Amino acid sequence: METYSLLREFADSWMLLALFTFFVGMVLWVLFRPGSSKTYRDVANIPFRHEDKPAPERDAKEA
Repeated sequence: METYSLLREFADSWMLLALFTFFVGMVLWVLFRPGSSKTYRDVANIPFRHEDKPAPERDAKEA
């Protein structure tokens, strides 16, 4: 069996399964890790924080 065929067969079977498992694992980690809902809720509300006035200037140590 030539190298290309061997690597193609590996990529079509086991590597596909490994990458799919990694993807599902990352999705589950992002959704269910402790403290993630508060972080994502805070980030999602960034555009709505200062509708009436501009955001105050922040010091470099606060960022």
